[in-house]
Amino acid sequence: MKLPRDLSGIELAKLLRRYGYEITRQTGSHIRLTAFHEKRHHLTIPRHKSLKPGILNAILKDVANNLGKSKKEIIEELFG
Repeated sequence: MKLPRDLSGIELAKLLRRYGYEITRQTGSHIRLTAFHEKRHHLTIPRHKSLKPGILNAILKDVANNLGKSKKEIIEELFG
């Protein structure tokens, strides 16, 4: 499955709520998300109108590693 090309940073933050990520702060044009699983995990997402595929790919890879899932599983769950 391909990554969406028109996903904004705010939309991604909302999608990641299903994995326990909550917005903890915003500094300038970046949003900080935190999840409390076995340990605390932080993500920083640019608050752009559309995220570049490379940035989205890196964020989803980081989420997958933290959750012990594959990136493909995360993509299917979020966008499938």
